Amino acid sequence: MKNTLNSRKGLSTLLQMPGQFITSWVGKINSLQISYRLTRSSTPLIIHPERVKHFTSLFHSAKKHSNCSPMTQIDEQICSKINEMTVQFNRNNITRTAAYWEVYRFYPELQWAFLAHMVSRNGGWSMTDLRGEWLPQLMDNELITSTFEMLEACNSLIFGDAYPQLCLYVESQRTKRNLFHLLPHFGVSSFMIPFWNQFWSDGNAVPLTEALIINEQHFIQSRVVEDTHFRRNVFDSLSFRSLPLLQLNQIVFPIGEVKSTREGNSQRLVGRVLENFTDLQERIEFGKSLYGMLFGYPQVLKETTLFAESIIHTGSRADYWPQRFRKLRKEKTDGKPDKGDSSAGQSFSSMWLSPSLSEAWPDQPYKSTKEKDWFHNIEVMSYLRSIRLPRVIDMTHEHLLSQNKLQTAVLLERSFMKGASSRRTGRG
Repeated sequence: MKNTLNSRKGLSTLLQMPGQFITSWVGKINSLQISYRLTRSSTPLIIHPERVKHFTSLFHSAKKHSNCSPMTQIDEQICSKINEMTVQFNRNNITRTAAYWEVYRFYPELQWAFLAHMVSRNGGWSMTDLRGEWLPQLMDNELITSTFEMLEACNSLIFGDAYPQLCLYVESQRTKRNLFHLLPHFGVSSFMIPFWNQFWSDGNAVPLTEALIINEQHFIQSRVVEDTHFRRNVFDSLSFRSLPLLQLNQIVFPIGEVKSTREGNSQRLVGRVLENFTDLQERIEFGKSLYGMLFGYPQVLKETTLFAESIIHTGSRADYWPQRFRKLRKEKTDGKPDKGDSSAGQSFSSMWLSPSLSEAWPDQPYKSTKEKDWFHNIEVMSYLRSIRLPRVIDMTHEHLLSQNKLQTAVLLERSFMKGASSRRTGRG
């Protein structure tokens, strides 16, 4: 009887899908309207071709002096302090995310720090999704653990490489002297030296931010994406390859204040979808698109900053949709059903589990890397160009739709497995 009731519930949900597809157009139109409001005013993020030539010449000059220069006692103290801080804040996704925010809060000219803060929030949400409502029902424990290790490796390696660079800038400002000759002592790529020196001279954040995006994606390419363990256990798995079909590879930035209400999804989200994580070029262009969305549109920057200021990152998606997600496995809802996004044509009887990071995963020891400098081909400078600002950026409806797709996938799998079991036992 229980199997029959569950099958009927699954069938009932599936029968609602035609109506959801029809009403989804309402959500798409609403997204276009919100996108237009947010993108009416824009700030060009430009890099002129002659600027690229200038940086190329700076690189050639810097390469001649790329070896670590002798350090003074004061330099040694600075490096030691920065290394200690990097280890301290590289404990987990929560501490990294907070560290990025603290840098940006006091040095807003470091635009990459805010981009990293918002992307790091998404990294935490992806980690806790692995212990959330749907993915544990679609992935086995081995794949869940391997996927978390992959996300953690990307998160911690990028922080371990980029945070010392940000700290050197902070120390340079504090001491009023250029300290970027110390970059090689932290294992930072020679690619970054001309950009930091130029930024110290002219304060132009666009080339520096693009350079950091290019650098960090190259940094994790051989260490994570091309790593034999992650390739075999994560990227080549059927479950991971099917995730783009469910649009789980979304990066979303909440905008404005979070309102805890059961009246629907009042919190708007902007964002983009990354189709192929293993493609280096796509990740770089994706990062530049996210940068353009944040800093190319003043209204988006204003509203995402408001969210970052008001909501402490916990890793749970309840941080931005408390009316949809719950942090605890057993949370009372006072007998009141949660209303879905009307644009999605959905209604659910319970909230979806999205635990905090501390509840989902223990801290992982940071593993430093000693691989060679990735920068050996000047052609990488072709990535350095003016940002094309995305136009349709509202992701509220699409994000909810992806969650609904996950639920549907779980119901389909349950229905299939129960049907197969019934046929084996002759009870079908």
